[in-house]
Amino acid sequence: MKILLACEESQVVCKAFRDKGHEAYSCDILETSGDHPEWHIVGDVQAILNDGWDMMIAFPPCTRLTNSGVRWLAERDLWYDLKEAIKFWHSLAYAKEFGIKKMGFENPIPHKYAREGFRYVREESEENFFVKGIGKYTQIIQPWQFGHGEQKATCLWLTNLPKLKPTNIVTVREQKIWKMSPGPERSKLRSKTYQGIANAMADQWG
Repeated sequence: MKILLACEESQVVCKAFRDKGHEAYSCDILETSGDHPEWHIVGDVQAILNDGWDMMIAFPPCTRLTNSGVRWLAERDLWYDLKEAIKFWHSLAYAKEFGIKKMGFENPIPHKYAREGFRYVREESEENFFVKGIGKYTQIIQPWQFGHGEQKATCLWLTNLPKLKPTNIVTVREQKIWKMSPGPERSKLRSKTYQGIANAMADQWG
Protein backbone atom coordinates (compact mmCIF):
# COMPACT_ATOMS: atom_id res chain seq x y z
CA MET A 1 0.00 0.00 0.00
CA LYS A 2 0.95 3.62 -0.48
CA ILE A 3 0.74 5.09 3.02
CA LEU A 4 0.94 8.69 4.24
CA LEU A 5 2.10 9.43 7.79
CA ALA A 6 0.82 12.97 8.22
CA CYS A 7 2.56 15.25 10.72
CA GLU A 8 5.20 12.66 11.61
CA GLU A 9 8.79 13.90 11.70
CA SER A 10 10.26 11.01 13.72
CA GLN A 11 9.53 8.36 11.05
CA VAL A 12 8.91 5.70 13.70
CA VAL A 13 5.59 4.64 12.18
CA CYS A 14 6.81 5.26 8.64
CA LYS A 15 9.72 2.87 9.14
CA ALA A 16 7.48 0.22 10.74
CA PHE A 17 5.34 0.14 7.59
CA ARG A 18 8.43 0.21 5.35
CA ASP A 19 9.73 -2.84 7.19
CA LYS A 20 6.52 -4.61 6.15
CA GLY A 21 7.11 -3.78 2.50
CA HIS A 22 4.76 -0.83 2.13
CA GLU A 23 5.50 2.40 0.26
CA ALA A 24 5.23 4.69 3.28
CA TYR A 25 6.15 8.37 3.50
CA SER A 26 6.20 10.71 6.47
CA CYS A 27 5.29 14.37 6.00
CA ASP A 28 5.84 17.35 8.28
CA ILE A 29 6.75 21.03 8.11
CA LEU A 30 9.97 20.05 9.92
CA GLU A 31 12.90 18.06 8.56
CA THR A 32 12.86 14.47 9.76
CA SER A 33 14.87 13.33 12.76
CA GLY A 34 14.70 9.80 11.31
CA ASP A 35 17.32 8.03 9.25
CA HIS A 36 15.58 8.17 5.88
CA PRO A 37 15.06 11.69 4.50
CA GLU A 38 14.27 10.08 1.14
CA TRP A 39 11.04 8.81 2.74
CA HIS A 40 10.16 12.22 4.19
CA ILE A 41 8.21 15.04 2.56
CA VAL A 42 8.86 18.50 4.02
CA GLY A 43 5.91 20.84 3.65
CA ASP A 44 2.17 21.28 4.18
CA VAL A 45 0.56 17.84 4.16
CA GLN A 46 -2.70 19.34 2.89
CA ALA A 47 -1.00 19.91 -0.48
CA ILE A 48 -0.40 16.18 -1.08
CA LEU A 49 -3.65 14.59 0.13
CA ASN A 50 -4.73 13.97 -3.46
CA ASP A 51 -1.59 12.06 -4.44
CA GLY A 52 -3.09 8.58 -4.60
CA TRP A 53 -2.70 7.33 -1.02
CA ASP A 54 -4.31 4.07 0.09
CA MET A 55 -4.10 4.89 3.79
CA MET A 56 -3.28 7.86 6.00
CA ILE A 57 -2.29 7.86 9.65
CA ALA A 58 -2.27 11.40 11.02
CA PHE A 59 -0.69 12.90 14.13
CA PRO A 60 -2.12 16.46 14.17
CA PRO A 61 -0.59 19.00 16.61
CA CYS A 62 -2.31 18.47 19.95
CA THR A 63 -1.31 21.59 21.91
CA ARG A 64 -4.74 23.25 21.76
CA LEU A 65 -6.79 20.05 21.57
CA THR A 66 -5.54 18.08 24.54
CA ASN A 67 -7.38 17.91 27.85
CA SER A 68 -4.23 18.85 29.78
CA GLY A 69 -4.20 22.31 28.19
CA VAL A 70 -7.89 23.21 28.40
CA ARG A 71 -7.39 25.74 31.22
CA TRP A 72 -5.34 28.01 28.96
CA LEU A 73 -8.14 28.52 26.45
CA ALA A 74 -9.92 31.06 28.65
CA GLU A 75 -6.94 32.29 30.68
CA ARG A 76 -4.90 33.17 27.57
CA ASP A 77 -7.79 33.65 25.14
CA LEU A 78 -6.63 30.87 22.83
CA TRP A 79 -10.01 30.14 21.28
CA TYR A 80 -8.87 31.29 17.85
CA ASP A 81 -5.87 28.92 18.07
CA LEU A 82 -8.26 26.09 18.96
CA LYS A 83 -10.47 27.00 16.01
CA GLU A 84 -7.47 26.78 13.66
CA ALA A 85 -6.32 23.46 15.18
CA ILE A 86 -9.77 21.93 14.64
CA LYS A 87 -9.92 23.38 11.13
CA PHE A 88 -6.62 21.67 10.30
CA TRP A 89 -7.91 18.37 11.71
CA HIS A 90 -11.01 18.57 9.50
CA SER A 91 -8.87 19.37 6.46
CA LEU A 92 -7.04 16.08 6.99
CA ALA A 93 -10.28 14.18 7.61
CA TYR A 94 -11.50 15.53 4.25
CA ALA A 95 -8.90 13.25 2.66
CA LYS A 96 -11.62 10.63 2.26
CA GLU A 97 -12.94 12.79 -0.59
CA PHE A 98 -9.63 12.16 -2.38
CA GLY A 99 -10.12 8.41 -2.18
CA ILE A 100 -8.17 7.65 1.00
CA LYS A 101 -10.44 4.97 2.41
CA LYS A 102 -8.41 3.91 5.45
CA MET A 103 -7.60 6.61 7.99
CA GLY A 104 -6.35 6.78 11.55
CA PHE A 105 -5.87 9.86 13.71
CA GLU A 106 -3.74 9.77 16.87
CA ASN A 107 -3.88 12.33 19.70
CA PRO A 108 -3.97 12.57 23.50
CA ILE A 109 -7.36 12.70 25.23
CA PRO A 110 -9.13 15.82 23.88
CA HIS A 111 -11.08 18.30 25.98
CA LYS A 112 -14.83 18.71 25.41
CA TYR A 113 -14.50 21.86 23.26
CA ALA A 114 -12.26 20.03 20.80
CA ARG A 115 -14.40 16.91 20.89
CA GLU A 116 -17.89 18.45 20.81
CA GLY A 117 -17.21 21.86 19.25
CA PHE A 118 -17.88 25.36 20.57
CA ARG A 119 -19.34 28.72 19.59
CA TYR A 120 -16.63 31.06 18.39
CA VAL A 121 -17.15 34.78 19.03
CA ARG A 122 -14.64 37.47 18.10
CA GLU A 123 -16.14 40.92 18.57
CA GLU A 124 -13.41 42.96 16.88
CA SER A 125 -13.88 41.07 13.61
CA GLU A 126 -17.61 40.43 14.13
CA GLU A 127 -17.04 36.67 13.81
CA ASN A 128 -19.68 34.55 15.50
CA PHE A 129 -20.19 30.96 14.47
CA PHE A 130 -20.13 27.38 15.71
CA VAL A 131 -16.94 25.34 15.33
CA LYS A 132 -17.68 21.67 14.72
CA GLY A 133 -15.67 19.35 16.98
CA ILE A 134 -13.42 16.46 15.98
CA GLY A 135 -15.78 13.87 17.44
CA LYS A 136 -15.36 11.06 19.93
CA TYR A 137 -12.37 8.77 19.58
CA THR A 138 -12.71 5.10 18.62
CA GLN A 139 -10.43 3.71 21.33
CA ILE A 140 -7.83 4.59 23.96
CA ILE A 141 -4.52 2.73 24.04
CA GLN A 142 -1.58 2.77 26.46
CA PRO A 143 2.15 2.10 25.87
CA TRP A 144 2.04 -0.65 28.52
CA GLN A 145 -0.28 -2.63 26.23
CA PHE A 146 2.48 -2.77 23.61
CA GLY A 147 5.63 -3.63 25.55
CA HIS A 148 6.52 -0.26 27.12
CA GLY A 149 6.32 0.14 30.90
CA GLU A 150 4.80 3.60 30.75
CA GLN A 151 1.45 5.35 31.07
CA LYS A 152 0.37 7.78 28.37
CA ALA A 153 -3.26 7.58 27.30
CA THR A 154 -3.51 7.92 23.53
CA CYS A 155 -6.72 8.15 21.53
CA LEU A 156 -7.33 6.75 18.06
CA TRP A 157 -10.01 7.90 15.61
CA LEU A 158 -10.37 5.12 13.04
CA THR A 159 -12.06 4.92 9.64
CA ASN A 160 -12.16 1.50 7.95
CA LEU A 161 -9.43 0.26 10.29
CA PRO A 162 -9.86 -2.25 13.17
CA LYS A 163 -9.14 -1.31 16.76
CA LEU A 164 -5.56 -2.04 17.76
CA LYS A 165 -5.18 -5.21 19.80
CA PRO A 166 -2.64 -5.21 22.67
CA THR A 167 0.51 -7.15 21.81
CA ASN A 168 2.52 -7.26 25.05
CA ILE A 169 1.03 -6.27 28.42
CA VAL A 170 3.65 -4.86 30.81
CA THR A 171 2.96 -4.64 34.56
CA VAL A 172 5.49 -1.90 35.45
CA ARG A 173 3.89 1.41 34.51
CA GLU A 174 5.48 4.84 34.97
CA GLN A 175 4.56 8.31 33.79
CA LYS A 176 7.97 9.12 32.35
CA ILE A 177 6.54 11.72 29.99
CA TRP A 178 5.92 14.14 32.87
CA LYS A 179 9.48 13.74 34.16
CA MET A 180 11.08 15.11 31.01
CA SER A 181 13.10 18.29 31.43
CA PRO A 182 11.69 21.44 29.79
CA GLY A 183 13.31 22.35 26.49
CA PRO A 184 12.87 22.55 22.73
CA GLU A 185 13.18 18.78 22.30
CA ARG A 186 10.52 17.94 24.88
CA SER A 187 7.65 18.43 22.45
CA LYS A 188 9.28 16.15 19.86
CA LEU A 189 9.93 13.43 22.43
CA ARG A 190 6.39 13.63 23.81
CA SER A 191 4.84 13.31 20.36
CA LYS A 192 7.07 10.45 19.22
CA THR A 193 5.14 7.20 18.76
CA TYR A 194 6.26 4.26 20.90
CA GLN A 195 7.92 1.56 18.83
CA GLY A 196 5.58 -1.14 20.10
CA ILE A 197 2.54 0.86 19.01
CA ALA A 198 4.10 1.61 15.62
CA ASN A 199 4.80 -2.09 15.11
CA ALA A 200 1.22 -2.97 16.05
CA MET A 201 -0.11 -0.45 13.53
CA ALA A 202 2.05 -1.94 10.77
CA ASP A 203 1.22 -5.54 11.71
CA GLN A 204 -2.52 -5.08 12.19
CA TRP A 205 -3.31 -2.38 9.62
CA GLY A 206 -0.79 -3.30 6.93
